[in-house]
Amino acid sequence: MVLAGIGAGLAAIGAGIGVGRIGGSAMDAIARQPEAHSKIQTTMIIAAALVEGVALFAVVVALIAK
Repeated sequence: MVLAGIGAGLAAIGAGIGVGRIGGSAMDAIARQPEAHSKIQTTMIIAAALVEGVALFAVVVALIAK
């Protein structure tokens, strides 16, 4: 059970790092090209949702495979 908790925690940490990098890169891109704000924001939201989805699956697998 402890290993399942560690696996779930690592998945959450990885998702946090991934979403942080996506957000930071999007802010850099918007600062360089403010006219492309809407396209960058849409792409950022989709990428963040995919990262969170993968993290959710990882947490579920970690807790099921105890």
